[in-house]
Amino acid sequence: MIDHIGFDCTDFSRSRAFYERALAPLGLNVVMEVARETSGGYEGCGFGQDGKPEFWIGSNVGPGSQPVPRSLHVAFRAADRAAVDAFHAAALAAGGMDNGRPGIRAHYHPNYYGAFVLDPDGHNIEAVCHRPEPARRDT
Repeated sequence: MIDHIGFDCTDFSRSRAFYERALAPLGLNVVMEVARETSGGYEGCGFGQDGKPEFWIGSNVGPGSQPVPRSLHVAFRAADRAAVDAFHAAALAAGGMDNGRPGIRAHYHPNYYGAFVLDPDGHNIEAVCHRPEPARRDT
């Protein structure tokens, strides 16, 4: 339903480095960049897959700049629970702060497996898998 989302950050270089590492386990990488020189003040990049930027971060220093919001929450869809775990570990290693270790959040639904981190600007970033845990095979 949503085509893309974006928000400003206080330190674009720091946030870009954070998201490059944190989103890699989810298969997301920088697919588009915008330079200040071509946009009139905005510097940013879009993360996505297959050339389609869906998640934008940037820094707007031109006329009409907005303050950085402090209550943003973004949840990224993960292919499986291992990807949620890898996202959480990568985000912490990139300098994020734990805001909810990987695990079931049954209050949403029985298979809601998510993890939460705070990015460098305090935004609550989540990876979630809605699939049930695969059945284990005993060998």
